[in-house]
Amino acid sequence: MNPQRMAPWAAKLLVLVGALFMLAPFYFMFVFATHSRTAIFNMPPPMWFGADLLDNLQILTSRLPFWRNLGWSLYVALASTALTLVFCSMAGYAFALMEFRFKKALFTLVMATMLLPSFMNMIPTFLIMDALGWIDQHRGLYIPGAASAFGIFLMRQFAASAIPRELIEAARMDGCGEFAIYWRIVLPLLKPALGTLGLITFIASWNNFIGPLIVMRSADQYTLPLALRSLQSPVNTEWGALMTGSAIATIPLLILFALSSRQLISGLTTGAVK
Repeated sequence: MNPQRMAPWAAKLLVLVGALFMLAPFYFMFVFATHSRTAIFNMPPPMWFGADLLDNLQILTSRLPFWRNLGWSLYVALASTALTLVFCSMAGYAFALMEFRFKKALFTLVMATMLLPSFMNMIPTFLIMDALGWIDQHRGLYIPGAASAFGIFLMRQFAASAIPRELIEAARMDGCGEFAIYWRIVLPLLKPALGTLGLITFIASWNNFIGPLIVMRSADQYTLPLALRSLQSPVNTEWGALMTGSAIATIPLLILFALSSRQLISGLTTGAVK
């Protein structure tokens, strides 16, 4: 056969095999969510759905305030997303289309924070949250990360490539204030990048484990990742219930990603090319 004809099919086959490997953990998570703890550890393990989903759900809700934890996760993720979109879009607009002293130095400083490993922030984060009295308060989970370096960088790159300076200058000449320019002109033009950053931020906040581990103390205030981790024990972990909780926690993310994956790709590629 013609190698040029085989190349596209070989590429598609490679992508299909890679996709199957990536989706396998999700499949087994949903399968194990419908089996008991003993059935999960059978050899060979179950490959199809079982009949223990309701039992696992009952165990899950009896050991955890699961629906309350789910609500807190939703609250923290939405608050974190909203604050990040506001502050990062403001900072991105300022770095891209405004002139002020030390702009390059400040932007370099913001980017330098991305070089720090996340574990180096754990002790300072705890000390700051304790000094502010935010231990066991959900505000300690979404306020500190409201102006992320990645979000500022993404907004700055997109604003610089998608918003003409002439448009901003014309608005200023017409007497429009900076906040009015941001609200009426810049923000609508940033919608693709806002959608991308919102999706990334929501997923990161929903899956955040280290932050709640540092800040939260009360089990009824836990977000889902920390609550599900509390189910594990050295001798008596209900793996079926744990898989059920993990599956329920994953469903919103799968739906969100399925609905907005095109928006995510569009926002990333449009902001990367000028």
